Amino acid sequence: MSFSNSKYKKYIGNADLYRKVSFIALPIALQNLIQIGVNMMDTVMLGTLGETALSASALANQFITVYHICCMGIGMGASVLVSRFWGMKDMKSLKKTVTIMLRLCLGFALVFAVLTALFPGQIMRIYTPEQDVIREGINYFFWSVPTYFLLGLSLDCTLVIRSMGRAVVPLVCSVLGFMSNLFFNYVFIFGKFGAPRMEVAGAALGTLIARIIEFSMIGGYFFFIEKRLAYRIKDIFMKCDDLVREYLVISIPVVISDGLMALGNSAVAMIMGRIGTAFVSANSITTVTQQLTTVLTQGVAQAGCIVTGHTLGQGDREKAQYDGYAFAIFGLVMGAIAGLIVFLISGPVVNMYNITDDTKNIAMQLMSSIAIIIVFQSTNSILAKGVLRGGGDTRFLMVADVLFLWIASVPLGILAGLIWHLPAFWVYFFIKIDQIIKCVWCILRLRSGKWIKAIKGA
Repeated sequence: MSFSNSKYKKYIGNADLYRKVSFIALPIALQNLIQIGVNMMDTVMLGTLGETALSASALANQFITVYHICCMGIGMGASVLVSRFWGMKDMKSLKKTVTIMLRLCLGFALVFAVLTALFPGQIMRIYTPEQDVIREGINYFFWSVPTYFLLGLSLDCTLVIRSMGRAVVPLVCSVLGFMSNLFFNYVFIFGKFGAPRMEVAGAALGTLIARIIEFSMIGGYFFFIEKRLAYRIKDIFMKCDDLVREYLVISIPVVISDGLMALGNSAVAMIMGRIGTAFVSANSITTVTQQLTTVLTQGVAQAGCIVTGHTLGQGDREKAQYDGYAFAIFGLVMGAIAGLIVFLISGPVVNMYNITDDTKNIAMQLMSSIAIIIVFQSTNSILAKGVLRGGGDTRFLMVADVLFLWIASVPLGILAGLIWHLPAFWVYFFIKIDQIIKCVWCILRLRSGKWIKAIKGA
């Protein structure tokens, strides 16, 4: 039997799968690339002001990232149902899912906005004891309060549009929003074109203006123009009691899982903040590089969730299983390529920044560690946030996040960074060791076939 006619061909996918993944993943990857590029330029701009400004922005954004990841959990949890209901052509249930998602998003935004407005100093002290960094972080928070509502709604509307197979519209809206972010950050950080020189606060103001522009476009399209689902503002008040339990069963584990991951990332930021400003600055540089090399991976992960949901919505469990194997291979290959890229560009990237020799040395060590971890992280991301989540296996993923992040990564990170005082390479390796464990865990789960969960009406 030739290979082309054997069952093993199913493990590497087919032209239809590649077409679907490309159609969804490439616009998402390009959108992420533009966003990360803008973030990188923000980092470079703030880096010219010194390490205090760079650290203040990075640590303040750690708290905002907690909210961002919670919203991703709400949206990605909902996208499991949205993709499945879209495959079933059940528009009524799909609208109810979106309604529950938006209500949760607004609730989270209100909580984070109030905390940021009332306790900015206390939040910054969670991450660092250095008074100069705390003061600059408070200035950043002042302009960030409204962004929670704008960021959350834009993000979740984008995820719904993508789950219906329309990835290009959010891309266009985000490109304009991100370009606005870059322009206004430049204007207000350095005081250009007659604007006041606001430095760290200017970065926050520029981001706020960009969020307003981005939400005006994405929200305007979703609530007033989009016709296939035709979701309108009045639908936020629709009755959806009959779907709440189904939504909670699928989505709340995702919210909890991503929320715990956000808190874990904050715990990691606390560890780094107490190691020193040099470590925080070095990590902010390497984080941008890591994100740049995994944009396609993130796109494939979201495509995996959407494609898996559509396939299961059509009732084809066997195809979903074999597509899962193909996605696992995608993850390993893309992770290896990303690791090689990090290794090759680490020197030129680090030398772009106006930082001390000590910070450069730490950044180079972190780059070396990332080049190894990223292989496992890419595979884990595509399987966990893509295939397994799209199959509705959200409880399993929640347990995995709790076990490996909080029992392995955070304790080992504290030991390596604050007690054993190991080199930066090993501090980062132990902080990210959960990615290695979860990668193996997810592959075993995929092989078991137990990850495909039934959804009401499917």
